[in-house]
Amino acid sequence: MLFLLQAAGKSSSPGSMLSMLLPFILMFVVMYFLILRPQKKKEKDRKALLSRIKKNDKVVTSGGLHGIITSVRENEIILRVDDAKDVKVKVDRSSIAAVVDVSHDDEEESSEPKEIAKESKDAK
Repeated sequence: MLFLLQAAGKSSSPGSMLSMLLPFILMFVVMYFLILRPQKKKEKDRKALLSRIKKNDKVVTSGGLHGIITSVRENEIILRVDDAKDVKVKVDRSSIAAVVDVSHDDEEESSEPKEIAKESKDAK
């Protein structure tokens, strides 16, 4: 409280104003590198994952449903949950949490989703 009274009594110079704002600027820079930047990277990776999914990929939804993609549309996906009874479920594309197994023949596309699947298995 005494510090505020002393600061109010003195005339503020540009140097003292900068010294008061410096901790806030540093805090914002630290928050950017620790929170905002990694979050943007995760969001970018998730969008790439959702754009790469194709028919016959094995996936896990955010609700924990395991299935094989039988049809991919713009915003929805049809999953085959049970082969014996031919149970199919229509889910939203954004509900896909992880790609467990990729059916693609391209090595470039298949290497990255398998890494994501390994990370999700390690988290359990």
